[in-house]
Amino acid sequence: MSLHNLSYVCSHLKNCSMARVPITSVQYTKLHLALVLGLYRHGVISHVQLGSRNGPDLNPVPISNENISSRRLWVTLKYNNAEPVIKSAILESKPSRKKTMKLPALKRLIEGYWAESTKPLDPGDLLFLRTDKGILEAREAVELQRGGQLLCRFTSLR
Repeated sequence: MSLHNLSYVCSHLKNCSMARVPITSVQYTKLHLALVLGLYRHGVISHVQLGSRNGPDLNPVPISNENISSRRLWVTLKYNNAEPVIKSAILESKPSRKKTMKLPALKRLIEGYWAESTKPLDPGDLLFLRTDKGILEAREAVELQRGGQLLCRFTSLR
């Protein structure tokens, strides 16, 4: 699970959103799938579909060792009154410096306080973490009493 690829996904989604591109694709990995589904669950994107380099699949195609390199996640971005819902996407952990946060610090972050040199969450911010339960948004992680590695922060129009 490379943070290099995750930084590409974050910047790609932000750039496509700012350019008002309606649909875009990102490389299919388990990490990207979990992140995109998290964005979908929180209403930041409107649709996710598996496809190939040519476009979304019309009929389901099983993933195999032969076709895994050509599989893409097609993401339909969301707009509100012609304004992009995704305002910014920032990678919190860098490949050279991974940030982890335990539960007490994560609670402080959600409550609006600085914690371990990390900016507090504003209303409309989504902070995704890698935990032992998978990729979770910060509020979900606190609900499940889990800390983890900070991945990326999305600021959305709410």
